Amino acid sequence: MDHSRRSILTMLPAGLAAQTVYKFTADSERQPNVPQGKVTKYQWASSKLYPGTVRDYWIYVPAQYKADKPACLMILQDGQSYFDEKGGIRLPVVFDNLIHKGEMPVTIALMITPGVMPPLKPEQTGRYNRSFEYDAVNDRYARFLVEEMIPEVAKLYNISKDPNDRALGGQSSGGIAAFTAAWFRPDQFRRVVSFIGSYTNLRGGHNFPTMIRKAEPKPLRVWLQDGSNDQSIYAGSWFISNQDMYAALDYAGYETTFVQGDEGHNMKHGGPVFPEALKWVWKGHGTPIAKPQGKGQRFYVNEIVDLRSDWELLSSGHRFTEGPAVAADGTVYFTDVPESKIWKIGLDNKVTLFKENSGGANGLMFGADGRLYACQNGEKRIVSFGLDGSTKVLAEGVTSNDLVVMANGNIYFTDPPNKTVWLIDGQGAVRMVHQGLEFPNGLVASPDQSLLMVCDSRSRWVTSFQIQPDGSLANAQAFYHLETLDESSSTSADGMTTDSEGHLYVTTRLGLQVCDQPGRVVAVVSKPHAGSLSNVVFGGPNLDWLYVTAGDRVYRRKAKRQGVWPWQVAKLAQPRL
Repeated sequence: MDHSRRSILTMLPAGLAAQTVYKFTADSERQPNVPQGKVTKYQWASSKLYPGTVRDYWIYVPAQYKADKPACLMILQDGQSYFDEKGGIRLPVVFDNLIHKGEMPVTIALMITPGVMPPLKPEQTGRYNRSFEYDAVNDRYARFLVEEMIPEVAKLYNISKDPNDRALGGQSSGGIAAFTAAWFRPDQFRRVVSFIGSYTNLRGGHNFPTMIRKAEPKPLRVWLQDGSNDQSIYAGSWFISNQDMYAALDYAGYETTFVQGDEGHNMKHGGPVFPEALKWVWKGHGTPIAKPQGKGQRFYVNEIVDLRSDWELLSSGHRFTEGPAVAADGTVYFTDVPESKIWKIGLDNKVTLFKENSGGANGLMFGADGRLYACQNGEKRIVSFGLDGSTKVLAEGVTSNDLVVMANGNIYFTDPPNKTVWLIDGQGAVRMVHQGLEFPNGLVASPDQSLLMVCDSRSRWVTSFQIQPDGSLANAQAFYHLETLDESSSTSADGMTTDSEGHLYVTTRLGLQVCDQPGRVVAVVSKPHAGSLSNVVFGGPNLDWLYVTAGDRVYRRKAKRQGVWPWQVAKLAQPRL
């Protein structure tokens, strides 16, 4: 029997008749003198994330478990498939044997079914949540596990909180559910076992391979299995999608393997290799799983930040941080909008108060005159502050969110409630230059100041405008195509900045998305924590540090790119198309 990983170039083509009979090994059979664990059934009907649903779950506890030592945890989706000792997977038998031999750590298994909302009357049909929970490409199911199910297990047993001690597994849609939960919450899960995984367009799962290629790598170990006769239907080809997942993970440098067979959409191959999957995913337990460093050609995120570095917390305890702006010496200023304060981060990283009553200032940017310009939305004004704290009013009676100060003195600002972009020209006149975006939010000029980019937080687009000699905007195009979660077309795109090569950096719910000049997302830098990012700027004396505002905090991270001073015009090279 050969079920080892093979080169993608030598895989069996889909559609061939299955010829291999996959037999269970001794690891899937009861062995003498092996202590046996215990399986107990429970029911959960109190979900807040999936209201109205009822589901069964089983907890396997190995004989070696001791309450005074935290146990590892493995969560299996479609839990009804695992606990039968004579079934197709035989989890209790396999766990007993491998734990006894020391080939996996002492591990408690949570085997859980997808939720069903029961009907109110006998003649009615319930709502079956399996695809909604498993195929969705968002963090809801991960939150369900972390916030609802794991606490139930932890009431009974001592469960390790170390993400390296937690694994996820599943088959078909349960397989992609396992990967999705780990992808969105690597702070909770680091090991994934996926059988005949549904990485197809049932609910957007086909986007995972490209996201893996663009996103900053996460500390995950991923085991994949599929057969050449797996299904090919309206949502895609399961075998091809698993090949694509493996190729993407390998490209990004993940520790991954792909075990292939010639079966269809079933566990005739997966069941017998279940012990192999567990040995592989738990190998070297005790050594933390490292974050991959990337190895593929044009792995752009590795060109943006040093993958060996992480975000450094500079300031916290605020209510809502926004508007980072860089001064001529590289110091960075930011606002706490609800507290109506502006803070300064010195080159020594010390944070000091710059202005006590900022008038509800939000967006900030320094101009060529060395003054700090601000959207003083609490006072319905656009103002500039001198470094001595003096205030100059530039426009009154306006609603504003973010602004750009051009080298020629023109100022553009967004007005989200009125769906408008405004211009304050060099003579101080205020006029509307665009109206129609659903929620115009962040904006930034290209380094050569020929284009103005404005993001729409309620869509996946950043619109590019050509700036005319009189300051008006022309030739608008929804140009930059951002990545977004599957349940919404909204990216929550907010503040933006550019680097010296003309790449656009956009803060979003998914992370810091980086777009090349032709408008394509080429990299997604991870967020420093689970909340959304609100704004970004390059700072430091050489403009080679990325500063981000995120909720009540401000972070920085060393970049491999350099920013541009907003009051200088920089020529750009023609981009790779």
